[in-house]
Amino acid sequence: MDDLLKIKGKNIVIMGVANQRSLAWGVAKSLAKAGANLIFTYRKERSMDRITKLLNENNMEAKLIVQCDVNEDESIKDAFKTIGENVGSIYGVVHSLAFAHAEDLRTDFINTSRDGFAFAQDTSAYSLIAVAKEASPYMTDGGSIVTMSYLGAERVLEGYNVMGIAKASLEASVKYLASSLGKDNIRVNAISAGAVRTLSAKGVPSFNTILSKIEETAPLKRNITQEEVGDMTLAVLSNLSSGVTGEIIYVDGGYNIMG
Repeated sequence: MDDLLKIKGKNIVIMGVANQRSLAWGVAKSLAKAGANLIFTYRKERSMDRITKLLNENNMEAKLIVQCDVNEDESIKDAFKTIGENVGSIYGVVHSLAFAHAEDLRTDFINTSRDGFAFAQDTSAYSLIAVAKEASPYMTDGGSIVTMSYLGAERVLEGYNVMGIAKASLEASVKYLASSLGKDNIRVNAISAGAVRTLSAKGVPSFNTILSKIEETAPLKRNITQEEVGDMTLAVLSNLSSGVTGEIIYVDGGYNIMG
């Protein structure tokens, strides 16, 4: 299997680990099992402390942990410069970052504030473009960039509001980035994950209702797990998907296909 994956010993940057329930942490665990070198970014000091604690509790190692605020261009540039100086080339980037103001998720969508709309777009969608710009010069042997999306990008889901617009922008950005970076043998894809109890999911008022509806409606009659998202992300990062780019790949028990 290692020969098929061709991920062992490769440097993968993971952005967006908030706690043990984060999709990014699920990806980190799958990558660790496959023998990848893990590089983490964090925004604030407390996030670094959480990552360090998780690594210790799970007997995992990080090749590097670097500060990066994706709302600041200079911070992104400095982060990847530091990564490049320490490890040389990188093969993959996992972008698992999204945020919207709570008031813009809890109000009627028509009341979305201008500032809230711009902030959700900047953090959840533009950050992928900014990260890809700074990461790609270090992806000297090609590689793979994977981001995390959700069905709210294409369907109206109660309570998802401005985040749905941001995810739609994110998915469009995946396609345009795939076109832009394909000449450098860099693939860009998104995983559209089903509902998982993450920290960000708590901000969606209808989340518990969504979980129940998926169990009733999805072909597999269950919700998906963090591990399933991690394993599919590993596959998309790896050589197993070498001919796949610009795609939105659903890991949701088939829920997206139902009417």
